[in-house]
Amino acid sequence: MPESDNLDFLDVPNPAGGAWRIARRLRPAGPAGGNAPGLVWLGGFASDMEGTKANFLDEWARERGRAYLRFDYSGHGRSGGRFQDGCIGDWLEQSLFLFEGSTRGPQIVVGSSMGAWIALLLARRLAEKGESGRLAGLVLLAPAVDFTEALIFASLDEAARRALEEKGVFMRPSDYGPDPTPITRKLIEEGRRHLLLGGEIRAYARVHILQGMRDADVPWRHALTIVEHLSADPATLTFIADGDHRLSREEDLAQIAAAIETMSGPPPGEPPPTLFD
Repeated sequence: MPESDNLDFLDVPNPAGGAWRIARRLRPAGPAGGNAPGLVWLGGFASDMEGTKANFLDEWARERGRAYLRFDYSGHGRSGGRFQDGCIGDWLEQSLFLFEGSTRGPQIVVGSSMGAWIALLLARRLAEKGESGRLAGLVLLAPAVDFTEALIFASLDEAARRALEEKGVFMRPSDYGPDPTPITRKLIEEGRRHLLLGGEIRAYARVHILQGMRDADVPWRHALTIVEHLSADPATLTFIADGDHRLSREEDLAQIAAAIETMSGPPPGEPPPTLFD
């Protein structure tokens, strides 16, 4: 398969029955990559694998001979299914299946927004299976951990909550396109099974969070809360003073690349304290 056309589709088993049809792009490692960890991209809510950051990482990986996996969750991008039928648990199952079936050896998982939440849930699932060694590190961009509860449900007005209760969905205006985003009762209620901020969060790997301070979707204080709960793992938090939620400018991409480069080296002998840069 030519590198310029590395799109394929996988049937991912659905624990509830049937299968999800998932679109995947998988770049194999090249000789220049040596034994360096591969990259796995986990995108955000209502986004796809063809965005600026995901494409930047594809080029970065190609130039360095690094393996790179990206895919669309069900209901996103080119994957099958309806967006409003999905929930955090579904997208986590798909991520775990793709991670285990499409990668080999240690990986650096780069999670953007919702993808950062799924990355931490993935780390927990791998730990439960005794496979924490498969994570070389997590790079979390504007991490929307627990966003269904802490950032959406907590901010709903009375009319939106009534729509959720009576209709099972409300249409949330979007800053990223002309059409509103459906927020379903299923998304909110199922998301409560995966909340992390009620206790200690373990990544079992190094974590580097990049957070814009002009992020209108994920407040910068939310990143501080996440780091407080990550106290058992080496964690670095970098604030980008003029950064927004996208973190897609050239200078933002350079910071993402630098974080990955740091993760690509050998782990430190002793876990460093949490840093606030």
